[in-house]
Amino acid sequence: MGLHADLLARHRRVMPSWLALYYQEPISLVDGEGCRVRDAEGNTYLDFFGGILTTISGYKVPQVVEAIKRQAEKMLHTSTLYLIEPQIELAEKIAELSPIPDAKVFFTNSGTEANDTALLLATAYRHSNQILALRNSYHGRSFSAISVTGNRSWSPSSLSPLQVTYVHGGYRYRSPFGHLPDDQFIAACVDDLRHMIDVATSGDVAAMIAEPIQGVGGFVTPPDGFFGAMKEVLDEHGILFISDEVQTGWGRTGEHFWGIEAHGVVPDIITFAKGVGNGLAMGGVIARAEIMDCIQANSISTFGGNPLAAAGALANIEFILANDLQTNAYKVGSHLKARLDHLRDRSPIVGDVRGKGLMIGVELVRPGGKEPNPEATSAVMEETRRRGLLVGKGGLYGNVLRIAPPLTLTEEEADEGYRILEEAIEAVE
Repeated sequence: MGLHADLLARHRRVMPSWLALYYQEPISLVDGEGCRVRDAEGNTYLDFFGGILTTISGYKVPQVVEAIKRQAEKMLHTSTLYLIEPQIELAEKIAELSPIPDAKVFFTNSGTEANDTALLLATAYRHSNQILALRNSYHGRSFSAISVTGNRSWSPSSLSPLQVTYVHGGYRYRSPFGHLPDDQFIAACVDDLRHMIDVATSGDVAAMIAEPIQGVGGFVTPPDGFFGAMKEVLDEHGILFISDEVQTGWGRTGEHFWGIEAHGVVPDIITFAKGVGNGLAMGGVIARAEIMDCIQANSISTFGGNPLAAAGALANIEFILANDLQTNAYKVGSHLKARLDHLRDRSPIVGDVRGKGLMIGVELVRPGGKEPNPEATSAVMEETRRRGLLVGKGGLYGNVLRIAPPLTLTEEEADEGYRILEEAIEAVE
């Protein structure tokens, strides 16, 4: 029995059966540098998924590693019952980078917890438990986050602490409005939003939560201005807008630092996680001061924004800014997407290519139509792994390849990954 097979046997004995694993023969990643990783059996891979968009700056970034070491030598943990200078410094930096005026920041350990907190703030501020969410969305694993997730594959329970109404989002490839030009598509979705507020809510809605680009949903990318038009309707009703930037933040989309900025709108609340810590457990919420301060009860965060995570996240943000990784994401991502667009034009199983920056989805279908092809998607993933490339998977039907490497990816590495992906798709065809 090989090392991976032994680890899998041990995993299955003590871990939940519902804990998802990639590949027919799952692998353990034990080392990495830059955009490359090594598994427990010595195989190396070019990483085009970065721990689910988390390793945003790459592996073994010296500045981040050193910041973690320095903090670890002094203090790992104190809790928010005490002043934490790295946490305060990180909050100051994030508030400065945020488009929200008069912003305050609360730190959590994950995107799930961040979205849970945002929902608590919105419902407390608006004195309502009614929430609008988008179809095909994903917002996390907690009880409240599952209740606003519009993707059946990730919703194990119909029970909910919230009254949720789902509206049309930006999934044009499978939308009944998808054949319309951008302005008419947006108008149709806005009309649906108005209609659903009128017929499916009491009118006293707390907030709408949305991902600027749907992550787990398959990197679904709406037209620019989509959420700007949506927010005009929300503002008419006093409904707050929560932008879930867990996957789109920190420059990943290339064009903007925050994904929502493509829509000419300032949200009331932003949630973040994943890339901010480059692998450290770090998430949080940004909100206007009056919203953040609306909680009328005691609260703490035992681990959120602890000294170690805060020091590492601050060093990571400084690295992202100093090296202008947002611009690199735009340039390299545009180059890679252009090549994938050409692949779509000639491959019978590539139905759609979408995304921005280094956040690209490739939707696979059965030849001759739009029928989802999850079997081909799994087969392509096996072929890419065999050839030394790691990609992700998502979409409502599990038929979308998710490409989201570290933002330090070079054009040469992008071409290398593309060649492997092209070979894998051709092999599956």
